[in-house]
Amino acid sequence: MLARIITVAALLATVGSATTAAAQRAAPHQPQRVRVSDNGRFLVTEDGRPYFYLGDTGWELFHRLTRDEAVRYLQLRADQGYTAIQAVLLAEFDGLTVPNAYGDLPLIGRDPTKPAVTPGADPASPAQYDYWDHVDFVVREAEKRGLHVAMLPTWGRWVINPQSPTDVVFDEKNAEAYGRFVGARYKDHPIIWVLGGDRHTDGVEKVWRAMARGIAIGTSGREDYARVTMTFHPCGACTSSTAFHDDPWLDFDMHQTGHGLALPTHSWARIAADYARTPAKPVVDGEPLYEDHPLDFRAAQNGYSFDAHVRQRVYWDVFAGAAGVTYGNHAVWQFYAPGRQPVNGPLMYWPSAVHRPGASQLPLLARLMESRPYFSRVPDQSLVVDTLTGVDHLQATRGDGYLFVYSAQGRPFDVVMGKISGDTVAAWWFNPRSGDAMPIGRYANSGTRTFTPPSQGFGSDWVLVVDDASKRFAAPGTAPARAAVNRR
Repeated sequence: MLARIITVAALLATVGSATTAAAQRAAPHQPQRVRVSDNGRFLVTEDGRPYFYLGDTGWELFHRLTRDEAVRYLQLRADQGYTAIQAVLLAEFDGLTVPNAYGDLPLIGRDPTKPAVTPGADPASPAQYDYWDHVDFVVREAEKRGLHVAMLPTWGRWVINPQSPTDVVFDEKNAEAYGRFVGARYKDHPIIWVLGGDRHTDGVEKVWRAMARGIAIGTSGREDYARVTMTFHPCGACTSSTAFHDDPWLDFDMHQTGHGLALPTHSWARIAADYARTPAKPVVDGEPLYEDHPLDFRAAQNGYSFDAHVRQRVYWDVFAGAAGVTYGNHAVWQFYAPGRQPVNGPLMYWPSAVHRPGASQLPLLARLMESRPYFSRVPDQSLVVDTLTGVDHLQATRGDGYLFVYSAQGRPFDVVMGKISGDTVAAWWFNPRSGDAMPIGRYANSGTRTFTPPSQGFGSDWVLVVDDASKRFAAPGTAPARAAVNRR
């Protein structure tokens, strides 16, 4: 036991080591509530500023981490540039019967109408506070660091589980009651509500609708979905739009594009299909391929994913129209640590996994998107002559005075000029691995031009940035574009 404690303590020290300088900076402002932009394509803060949804799957955050561990994790993700943490109140790993780090359970007798709330508990004392006091603490600590909590009220196994029907504790009636409880408890926090949890919806759609209704009533005293922001985390290779796109409570669609090998009809096609739906709603990939995950769940045959896989998925998604994406690491989502049963072969303990390359590379995508006019951006595959196939796939997008083309493996490609404003354009290479921007040159904005990325092969992905030269934009990824406010 002593050896295990020393090991965990040493690992946790590595989480905190990267946060010393950040701790000396001014604390970020309390995050505002997130809403949908006027054109239905993006997420924005309450005052209309761009909100690029950059989530991390900390699914077991409330259930498995201590206060100190949670603070270290949240600080690191805030320092790296994440905007949201996806975490589950009623956790997947027997969260109804296995207590949290302080020995507390969320419900009395697995009954969703009986939250285990201790009257008069002292939330400042871990020896006295209950499960919900611990959740409150983590939510406050996230918000102190400018992070939104993307809160799942429950994992899907507690709503539908054909393999183990006795797991199910929710029905339409108690789902609304539970929704009222969590909605009322967190009504003063800018929560992004994420219903679902990696399960099919067939036959239980009314249960999820009842939970959404309960959250709205708990928040505002009536069924007013304008007061809450909600989406739905679906099963693998699924989208929330299948069951709920037209529901008034669903503010934006969410995908789980999953943990398989890249296919010609992979994430970009799925994102594009939801982008084309009416009414228009933002779309987010809430669970693409994790870093360090066994590919197709077959490590022996396919090996494990790494940062290049992760970058491909998220750049394809965003350039296809997504308003944000989520990062995940296979050890972090389960907070794998000594003494815990591993799920699907994690490669390391979570305090080491939080520092994996992909975790620091994904925020570079957010910086790139925010460095050009935000609300004018649309996907446009007509910008390239041949979009290529499979892992060579090119994905293109443009906005007011700029275009981006993502080359997944650095293959040369032909760009159709004249699709953006300006007689002359300035071109750059943006490196998704480092965030560096390399000027290429200036060209006439007409005809077709071939661009050859600086390197080729798997892991040599590049973004071509072409700007209207008269706009005089800063280098890609270095400064937010001006006038990026979406007013009501």
